[in-house]
Amino acid sequence: MDLFSAVKNNLGALGFLLFWFLAASGITLYIRFDTSVQGAYESIGALEWWFGGILRSMHRYAADAFVLVVLVHLARELAAGRFRRFRAFSWISGLPALWLMYASGAVGYWLVWDARAQFSALATAEWLDAMPLVGGSIARNFLAAEAVADRLFSLFVFLHIGLPLALLAAMWVHVQRLGQARSTAPAPLAYATLFMLLALALVLPVESHQKWDPLRIPALVDIDWFLMFAHPLMYATSPQALWLIAGGATLALAALPWISRGSAPVAARVDPDNCNGCGRCIADCPFDAIVLSESNKARVIADRCASCGICAGACPSSTPFRSARELVSGIDLPDLTVQDLRRRLQAALPAEEIVFSCEKAQAGGIALRCLAMLPPSFVEYALRHGAGRVRAVGCPSECAYRLGLELAEERFAGRREPHLRCNVQVARCGDDYAFTLR
Repeated sequence: MDLFSAVKNNLGALGFLLFWFLAASGITLYIRFDTSVQGAYESIGALEWWFGGILRSMHRYAADAFVLVVLVHLARELAAGRFRRFRAFSWISGLPALWLMYASGAVGYWLVWDARAQFSALATAEWLDAMPLVGGSIARNFLAAEAVADRLFSLFVFLHIGLPLALLAAMWVHVQRLGQARSTAPAPLAYATLFMLLALALVLPVESHQKWDPLRIPALVDIDWFLMFAHPLMYATSPQALWLIAGGATLALAALPWISRGSAPVAARVDPDNCNGCGRCIADCPFDAIVLSESNKARVIADRCASCGICAGACPSSTPFRSARELVSGIDLPDLTVQDLRRRLQAALPAEEIVFSCEKAQAGGIALRCLAMLPPSFVEYALRHGAGRVRAVGCPSECAYRLGLELAEERFAGRREPHLRCNVQVARCGDDYAFTLR
């Protein structure tokens, strides 16, 4: 897998990596930081020697990278339409994290206590003052020359600790309805990211502007466009216009799951007589839509179900070798049952080649909702009943249901139950598989 594909498929995990690096580097820098009006700027300057300066620069670039990763992740999910129905919770819960991310970054700049911090703090105060209930009290009561004291600086420190903690909580909520959420980046990607931050820190070290002077407003400062773009936007329009833009964009994003709901997927159903409570469907569900009931049987939460069929592919009762005339699985899709797949397979046999394909792949053959809906036993059944070869075709780029390609690969490789038996030989080409008997 190339670097671009690794980043594209692990944006969420990369976001978590950058957050934890920001937390670790921030704590390290805080140890040597003077949390007072008189000493803050000088303590930041003292950090700019050797390791402290490198770490500060890496901290700054990690914050910019975190913003970039989050925005690319948002744009990617938006372009793919991943905000409807079973994805609505993750989509909406991510919106508060956006506000917390920008707030955390802005307050972090204020702690530097230089002209850029002054510009950002005054611009933020002016923006907040435009709220009807505030009435212009923030800039007057907190950032006026006579009001700048250690108490104000203590507030900044408190915010820069509290806001990231709130952001971490929002990130935790964001992934709660995702099975096997990717919160740990692959080691090569993690090392490449940290190396990139180190290289930037060495080539373009971060430096402070002149010290914050409450008696003089800076005329021109170099801003961080990743975290401070809202300030020039406000001055180019007005504080009220910025509230309309920010609030309107947030409301529009929050309304998307209801504006374009689409048709509701048919939720999977459990057959208690064939469910033994093994929990495989629970472990493999991409959206945490299956739980174990008090009777030790699987139970589907309908409004979370994506109707992907991955649970049916995980069920040990979904095997065509069963002698029952009507194959009933422990968990199944009402509109595309395992019995339907067996009937279509039997009608196609014998054949030189049998093709199972994900609906999104449009490769013909026996269509599946997702490649991971295919129980591995169907492959062996086809080979033993007259198929010269079996092919399984997945989504052309990434799984529409998050985990399908990974789960199918693990089952075919024998690393996950139900696994493909060792008497079947498998060859892989991209997201396609070819099977023959040994």
